[in-house]
Amino acid sequence: MEIRKTQVAMPVLLAIMTLMASQVVFAGKFPDSMALHDRQMAEMQALKASLVRRNLPALVSPPPTPPQAVPGPRVYKVISYGADPTGKSDSTEAILKALEDAFDGPEHGPLIAGINDLGGARIDLEGGSYLISRPLRFPSAGVGNLLISGGTLRASDDFPVDKYLIELKDEASKLQYIFEYITFRDLLIDCNYRGGAIAVINSLRTSIDNCYITRFGNTNGILVQSGHETYIRNTFLGQHITAGGDRGERNFTGTAVNLMGNDNAVTDTVIFSAAIGVMISGQANLLSGVHCYNKATGFGGTGIYLRLPGLTQNRIVNSYMDYTGIIAEDPVQLQISGTFFLGDAFILLKSMSGVVKGINIVDNMFSGSGNGVPIVKLDESRKAFHDVDQVVVDRNSVNGMAMKSTVAKGSVDGNGTSWTVDFNPVLLFPNLIKHVQYTLVADGFPVHALRNVSGNRVMVETNAPVTATVYVTVDQ
Repeated sequence: MEIRKTQVAMPVLLAIMTLMASQVVFAGKFPDSMALHDRQMAEMQALKASLVRRNLPALVSPPPTPPQAVPGPRVYKVISYGADPTGKSDSTEAILKALEDAFDGPEHGPLIAGINDLGGARIDLEGGSYLISRPLRFPSAGVGNLLISGGTLRASDDFPVDKYLIELKDEASKLQYIFEYITFRDLLIDCNYRGGAIAVINSLRTSIDNCYITRFGNTNGILVQSGHETYIRNTFLGQHITAGGDRGERNFTGTAVNLMGNDNAVTDTVIFSAAIGVMISGQANLLSGVHCYNKATGFGGTGIYLRLPGLTQNRIVNSYMDYTGIIAEDPVQLQISGTFFLGDAFILLKSMSGVVKGINIVDNMFSGSGNGVPIVKLDESRKAFHDVDQVVVDRNSVNGMAMKSTVAKGSVDGNGTSWTVDFNPVLLFPNLIKHVQYTLVADGFPVHALRNVSGNRVMVETNAPVTATVYVTVDQ
């Protein structure tokens, strides 16, 4: 309490002392003839003015400290390098110079071994259309975390037919992965029927997002070779710009997407013209939300081709096969589900060495023209399937096509001693029934037995004539 009293009293004491001192100071400044009241007023005004002058520096803010210099944004605008946004003159060298400067920019630490982080640098195409006469490449391998976006690239009339407009590749590099986290976004790439659009070779975590790729030659629109985790999403690909029913559809060539590596994904992507929509020759890839109407099966086209005999390990889910189907060579571990097949599009299992294992073709919809096209076919022209295990074709919705399944139910009724149920119209594999369950419902209690299972037919016999119905369930 005493301390608080002292703290309150000190400012008051100082004010009184200041007033007394000011009276002494100002006493000699005014004539003795001045009236007492006027003299006191003058002394008070003088004291006030002195206090204002004394406190003035505290009321004025000090000048701001000038900001320190900050490096400019890592955005490389290609027009400033001399690129022509009208597409009339060749912009290859200008864009390559921008790529070179981005490559030589400040590093932000390592990504995976051997890859320098460019900190999210951007090659900005500034909404222009640029003529390209040779592939766009980095000076060498070893960078990551860079974006190329926002414009159009068009191949010149003399662009090499065996190259790609953008190439992530370096044949001389000894790195495990030569690039990491390179993103291509919001690009239209017109290949002018010369080469392909994008080649991703031995790269890690590459994204191709919201791109439009067209007029590629008799090659690939996008090639993914080796590497790991290239994601293609929200993208449109077509050799010819069409929306279906094209008069030249029979002549479509090329492959829109060629996956020659593992652990990649194609999602929410439309392929509207090419001989083959997606070619897959690597394991553990995922296709989801892919709409293929690239070239009708009736014209020799294929929506998705799985060329991995003996070890497929791929998934195709929630997609749309529009008049074009799926081919799988000697498939082992393949999932096809939640997909809509329109226009007699079907799945073809192609025997190379006679192996088919671990296949799930379930919960799909098939719609056809009523001509009896099977939803799943076998191509055993080279060799019959002899190693069949864990193949499930079931729970598919079929309209206007012939149902095929590895699980079937049937019944037959009549009067006699023998009942036969023929499953050939439904079962996928010929002469292959692995499990049978049957129920005989009859008047009386006859002795009955399963007598024969061959040629996809099941025969049940009784020891005496009887009126009965036999219900049979089989699977392959």
